[in-house]
Amino acid sequence: MLDDLFMEMVQYYSGDPRRIQHFFKVHGFSKLIGNREGLSPDEMEVLEAAAIVHDIGIKPAMEKYGKGDGKLQEMEGPAVAEGMLLKLGFRQSLVDRVCWLVAHHHTYKNIDGLDYQILVEADFLVNLYEGNESKEACDAAYKKIFKTETGKALYRQMYLHGSI
Repeated sequence: MLDDLFMEMVQYYSGDPRRIQHFFKVHGFSKLIGNREGLSPDEMEVLEAAAIVHDIGIKPAMEKYGKGDGKLQEMEGPAVAEGMLLKLGFRQSLVDRVCWLVAHHHTYKNIDGLDYQILVEADFLVNLYEGNESKEACDAAYKKIFKTETGKALYRQMYLHGSI
């Protein structure tokens, strides 16, 4: 089913390779971190689905408001994600958690759940690179955001060549 979700999201963002490549990268990091941090198969399915659709709200936000910042993504994304996931036959409990994660993936206070933590870390690993962020911004994100051992190790290898 996740393969079908990937294809549905590729269709959704047809003609926008930047957005398509973004969710593929976030999914890859999420899957690696989730596996290494010991998530159960059900938790992994939720995490992977959320990683695929986490930025689904950008498109309706751009259409409605002319911008797709994080808060607008969180506001507009859940309804679109719910429709897509239900259409593809995902179970309601997964749909509910994925939509909640979509509605909070740019909220970094009170992260409550390993799936949420991992999604945020994976998105940061990609966004820091794609945004060509400064060393200071990267270091601040590392100190504020990263909690999992795998996420921290990936950050250090990618951005600090193993130091910290």
